[in-house]
Amino acid sequence: MRPKKFQAEVLTGHKENAVEVPFDPVREWKIEPQPLWRGRRGHPVMAKINGVSFESAIVPRQKRFYLLIDADTGRAAKLAAGDVVRVELKPSA
Repeated sequence: MRPKKFQAEVLTGHKENAVEVPFDPVREWKIEPQPLWRGRRGHPVMAKINGVSFESAIVPRQKRFYLLIDADTGRAAKLAAGDVVRVELKPSA
């Protein structure tokens, strides 16, 4: 499966930084959400932001989808809220 590529703004306001994903993973990839941790379902993905690769998840919130960015990845990619970044995503195997 080819990775999806897009640009997005780094957002804050939750426990982790995130970027809005401009598509519904169920429609785009034909994969159903799965349990990620207690009380949260989503789509595990392999991601790359500004050339930094990491494992994460796309989670739904308010009828939108967000890629979660952990603090270590944010530091490695030198991200700050409001930055516009290049994102590459594909479902985890």
